[in-house]
Amino acid sequence: MMLTLANVSKHYDGTTPRNVLRGVNLELRSGECVAIMGESGAGKSTLLNLAAGLDRPDAGHIVFDGHDLGALDDDAATLQRRQKMGFVFQAFHVLPNLTAAQNIALPLLLNGIRAKDVPARVSSVLHAVGLGGRERALPRELSGGELQRVAIARALVHQPRLVLADEPTGNLDHDTAMRILALLRELAQKNGAGVLLATHSGAVSAAADRVLRLTPAGLEPYTPGAGGA
Repeated sequence: MMLTLANVSKHYDGTTPRNVLRGVNLELRSGECVAIMGESGAGKSTLLNLAAGLDRPDAGHIVFDGHDLGALDDDAATLQRRQKMGFVFQAFHVLPNLTAAQNIALPLLLNGIRAKDVPARVSSVLHAVGLGGRERALPRELSGGELQRVAIARALVHQPRLVLADEPTGNLDHDTAMRILALLRELAQKNGAGVLLATHSGAVSAAADRVLRLTPAGLEPYTPGAGGA
């Protein structure tokens, strides 16, 4: 199993302490795409952050590619993310002073890919997400949908083992969204990568191999269109 969450719980202290996740169990296989649905505030983003090792659970274990993320120190966890994971977040996190191509190249450079091999890989993924010819565009020159595609290209360029996507098609029109989802599925099938995505969209979730709904009781199987979003 590529990714396993076993009885994972997470709560946050504050003015009003609350349990965000309680007893969550999940298994993601290589080459599989799993969609997580749930109401706003249900904890979908928290679940993705935990799966990435960006946050640690209060209880339970998260095992990725044979490693217990909770047992890794910060440096080892960072290396796992850099080499084996790709991220698509709602806020894009595109660097404003770098071109589209430079933003996408970052994971390759951080992982020590030879400089002469970088342009071809960047160009390939740019064309795959429909941004061929926009290599030199700065973020301020791109629409919200184009920025989303830059973020997706950056997540895929280093061929990660796991892609974590938070509302990956939220700023895209339907046709582009379906093309991006097809690209994510192709990645999973071609490279044996797992894709875990959080979404409110029934159309997006319908493209996944499995759909799970996040509730206060944990994750449960869900059929899009049954009983609301």
